[in-house]
Amino acid sequence: MLTRRVLIAAAVLAFVSPAVAQDKSIVVASTTSTQDSGLFGHILPMFKAKTGIDVKVVAQGTGQALDTGRRGDADVVFVHAKPAEEKFVSEGFGVKRYPVMYNDFILIGPKSDPAGIKGSKDIVAALSAIKAKGSDFISRGDKSGTHQAELNLWKVAGVDIAKDKGPWYKEIGQGMGAALNTASASNAYVLADRGTWLSFKNRGDLVIAVEGDKRLFNQYGVMLVSPEKHPSVKKDLGQQLIDWLVSSEGQKAIADYKINGEQLFYPNASDSGA
Repeated sequence: MLTRRVLIAAAVLAFVSPAVAQDKSIVVASTTSTQDSGLFGHILPMFKAKTGIDVKVVAQGTGQALDTGRRGDADVVFVHAKPAEEKFVSEGFGVKRYPVMYNDFILIGPKSDPAGIKGSKDIVAALSAIKAKGSDFISRGDKSGTHQAELNLWKVAGVDIAKDKGPWYKEIGQGMGAALNTASASNAYVLADRGTWLSFKNRGDLVIAVEGDKRLFNQYGVMLVSPEKHPSVKKDLGQQLIDWLVSSEGQKAIADYKINGEQLFYPNASDSGA
């Protein structure tokens, strides 16, 4: 009799366990930069060890990631385009935006430096020189946070890229890693986030051409997708991830991620004005 009860209990557990395991998982729509830089590979195992929650990352451009959240196909959105994030929340698709961390954008280019901009700290002057000389430039062209930042910088430089782009300006519609690979293969300039650049192996003749301009600041934020709009959102599990990211433990995990001794992201969850 006891043996039969044990067998029945085992069968019930075998049936229930997959459902329980499935419940302990969430989908995060995030950027290719957080994925390509290796950050998630560093921090998510720590989060799972603490909570038992599996995190599936869908790496897209920021615009696509926000659209994924709008459709309810993710529980959490972790991106880097503050105005677009604030709009996402104001339209009711996100519950609240939390600043998490920052790094910066850098302009990458060939060692030969055909535009003559290497060493500059003025990104606007550098972009103007690239256009004036018709030097090859790779644009992600994917509505990502990096792409939005690039378009805004062209605008600040007084360049209407939609009208003024020529054969020198190439849009690829792909992520950061692919854009760097394309720039490496064609000895072109490209705007990149520092995190992906530091983890990028296939540099060829590419080097940092411009860095240090305050206009290259790159802030990341995280938001729970609205369970009111999408009841399927796993709000409790998703909020656990957000709470961990902005906690001292999560912030330390982000700060501790380095490549060759160089820190890729700087936590600033306590800076609510970021």
